[in-house]
Parts: sequence; structure tokens; C-alpha cells
Amino acid sequence: MPSHIFALIGAIIAEVIGTSALQASQQFTRLGPSIVVVLGYGVAFYLLAFALKSLPVGVAYAVWSGLGIVLISLVGLVVFGQKLDLPAIIGIGLIIAGVAILQLFSGSAHH
Repeated sequence: MPSHIFALIGAIIAEVIGTSALQASQQFTRLGPSIVVVLGYGVAFYLLAFALKSLPVGVAYAVWSGLGIVLISLVGLVVFGQKLDLPAIIGIGLIIAGVAILQLFSGSAHH
């Protein structure tokens, strides 16, 4: 697997960690989670920038943000006990479908 794909996957994971810590930071009133927020987003943007050496910005950002939304929704459900209603589940399904279509069928996904 090419290194830019690993960088994009790492950027997604770092963004999910940062966003999860954002919830746990309680509006930046807790030091530990607040530090994780800054580090998570810093790593996420660094790795995303690395991925952009080989991927078009629109495609990389669509995959990064789309999969980040899906994963953080799962974290919210499992870790924070936040419920998803049917429209939210349908919307997340459409995001997954969009990322899949982009990766499987779009010539833009391959730079």
C-alpha cells in the first residue's frame, strides 16, 4: 500500500482521537484531553498534508472528513452514549456510499 494512503489513514485516526478528546476536554477545562486535542489535530493536518503530495485535495479531504464523520459517530455512540436516530444513520450511510463510490469508480481518486 502506498505511503500516502497510510498517511491518509493516520490523519483520519488522529482526527478522530482529537475530536474524541475535544468532547472529553469539556470545553477545554480539562488539561489532559485539551493537550490531546491539539496534538491530535496537529498530527492529523501534518499527515493530511503528506497525503496531498500524491492525492488531489478534494478527494483526500472528502475521504478524510467522510470517514472521520463515520468513525466519530461510532465513538460518540460507543464511548459517550450518544444515540443516532434514523435520519442520522441514513446520512452516515450516504457518506459511506459516497466515499466508496469515490474510491471505486472515480478517476479523480488516483492522481
